[in-house]
Amino acid sequence: MRSTSSTQRKPRSANRAAKSAAAALAAALALSLTACGGDDDKSSDSGATGGKETGTTVTLPKLNGQSLEVAAVWSGEEQANFKKVLAEFEKRTGAKVTFVPAQDPIVNFLGSKVAGGQPPDIAMLPQPGAIKQAVDKKWAKPLGTEAKAELAKNYSQGWQDIGKVGGTQYGVYYKAANKSLIWYNAKVFENAGATEPKTWDELLTTAQTVYDSGVTPFSVGGAEGWTLTDWFENVYLSQAGPEKYDQLAKHEIKWTDPSVKNALTTLAQVWGKKDYVAGGAKGALQTDFPASVTQTFTGGDQPKAAMVYEGDFAQVNIQTAKAKVGTDAKVFPFPKVGDTAPVVSGGDAAVILKDSKAAQALATFLASPDAATIQAKLGGYLSPNKNVDISSYPNPVQQKIAKALIDSGDDFRFDMSDQAPQAFGGTPGKGEWKALQDFLTNPKNVAGTQAKLEADAAAAYGN
Repeated sequence: MRSTSSTQRKPRSANRAAKSAAAALAAALALSLTACGGDDDKSSDSGATGGKETGTTVTLPKLNGQSLEVAAVWSGEEQANFKKVLAEFEKRTGAKVTFVPAQDPIVNFLGSKVAGGQPPDIAMLPQPGAIKQAVDKKWAKPLGTEAKAELAKNYSQGWQDIGKVGGTQYGVYYKAANKSLIWYNAKVFENAGATEPKTWDELLTTAQTVYDSGVTPFSVGGAEGWTLTDWFENVYLSQAGPEKYDQLAKHEIKWTDPSVKNALTTLAQVWGKKDYVAGGAKGALQTDFPASVTQTFTGGDQPKAAMVYEGDFAQVNIQTAKAKVGTDAKVFPFPKVGDTAPVVSGGDAAVILKDSKAAQALATFLASPDAATIQAKLGGYLSPNKNVDISSYPNPVQQKIAKALIDSGDDFRFDMSDQAPQAFGGTPGKGEWKALQDFLTNPKNVAGTQAKLEADAAAAYGN
């Protein structure tokens, strides 16, 4: 699911420019997120920027009688919200679109479908490496003229380029994620007298303040190894810097490098601190991502934890917990460990597997502001489409997160594990996921964890 090559990684400006932009984005987040109120201020029903009153910015063909299948690993509200986008496509074209629930790793799922002669028309692939793998296996079909024109009009060059393989456009990054956020229970912070931290040391102080008030500081969804890789990536990017991050992402430096030791040692200050993680390591390894969020915002004045790290998409789970974003649930940028706060992004790209007029039309629609605006209004979603009106997002917190992502332009870093070969960065019970789960259990074993990470990485990357 997660292979890597130089063609898959986004083009980068000079490191100084990247650091400057990252710092600016982090500063914008810090300023805007703390200033946000509740989530009752709904957006207007106007369309995306530049669109007609109905929100129509792209012309689609009539596709009466044609059928499409779209596969993605999304579930729950995320799946339900995306189906509303597909319903609009059906309404405007006359095509019939069926959502196909996929399993993770999605490339393995697609492999079985291809082998059976029944691949979906479009797959939503969650990693640049997955796009590369689909191209290498000759599953993926290039985007047509209309889809590429929509991308050029609506996306920064960086977001276009991470959907390319060998210079050919295959992916439409329909969904993005800001993965440098920590959500917290506002009532717990208020009761404890805790404040939002800006640095790692301040985060530890805040955690101790919360702990002293009688609430466990952190909820960790350790049952799913990807959440642990996200923790590591934020610490590593801020502490080691963009250049080292890029080198480690390509395995140009080893996981036994001192920079990795520093990051793991830093992580251990949270993961290894007695009673700092809800349920301890054993409990965390039995907690999936949705539960890690909901348990932070349920239980009244005594939730299972005060804070949970993850991206903007955690809002869907916060809403499931019947908490209000901006009131009950507040957020601050992942604190800086080194010179600048980290800015890590992720995303899901639409890739055509069965080329047809209908599939190309759906890819074009997903590249337009029309599609993204529908899901933006529903919450728990972030688009890299720069022509989605910020007011479309349903609350001030989400609006500020979206604006900060768009304003960052091309100067972000894509999730490191998503750039790695599947065997290392994207398979449950193997590679980085498993090594970090083991490290969560025994945070003192820094050297052993590094050795295991390097052995698995070397095997997966083949160098």
